[in-house]
Amino acid sequence: MIVRCWGARGSIAVSGKEFNKFGGDTACIEVRSNAGDIIVIDAGTGIRGLGNTLIREGAKNINLLLTHAHWDHLSGFPFFKPIYRNDTEIKIFGPQSTQDSLKSIISKTMTSPYFPIELEDINAKISFLGMGHNNYSIGSVKISTIPLSHPNQGVGYRLEEDGKSFVFLTDNELTYHHPIGLLYEAYVNFAKDADLMFHDAEYNREEYKETIGWGHSVYLDTLNLALDANVKALGLFHHNQERTDAEVERIEAECRGIASKRGSKMRVFAVATGMEIKL
Repeated sequence: MIVRCWGARGSIAVSGKEFNKFGGDTACIEVRSNAGDIIVIDAGTGIRGLGNTLIREGAKNINLLLTHAHWDHLSGFPFFKPIYRNDTEIKIFGPQSTQDSLKSIISKTMTSPYFPIELEDINAKISFLGMGHNNYSIGSVKISTIPLSHPNQGVGYRLEEDGKSFVFLTDNELTYHHPIGLLYEAYVNFAKDADLMFHDAEYNREEYKETIGWGHSVYLDTLNLALDANVKALGLFHHNQERTDAEVERIEAECRGIASKRGSKMRVFAVATGMEIKL
């Protein structure tokens, strides 16, 4: 299983020399199974670049997992070039319990007068598979789900193949219990012994005083979750839109130092656009 990042920014895409190292595109993760299945998690602005690559590769079958319906995780969908190819088949999964509700969410990204092309006018064959919070498989990849602690609901994913596991928990507020969200211990159990976890790490302690209930975690709480769950590698994700490369590096270094002082061998890093990890 290969995990690639096409966007790790939170809330809104950013640009500028101070964001070059970790990137400015919003959430999009690509997972390739050992058998070659293509699994995409979220359709933030990073999905545009992924789509260009998939077109060059001639990819025909794509699976898209959505965590939730907030704009920074959907806004790249209309610019995902495979949706305009009539030889492409895309299966879209999400936390919504019905096909109609999931289709409604996607269609709002391509609605007049905000976008010139309607969802019904695109060429790809798209299937909407509203799975709720059920578990399912894509090829040889087993996918488990968990409700996120986030406004307006959401779902986190654990992907497992050939004894390796990747947990993706973005937009998950660990110290505030949103409706449908679970308690801290549930997320510890969900991430237990994962080879790799990407988790929301948007705020520092001072910022969080003003943003309690917004659906995002303090990076130190994310670190504690990873340590408590005995995760082998932690990727700090959903970087605040104002967080410069230098500030992200300081957070990264602080987390590594704390993990080391606690006697952990866990690898800690800030997720960057262009990063590729093989499990």
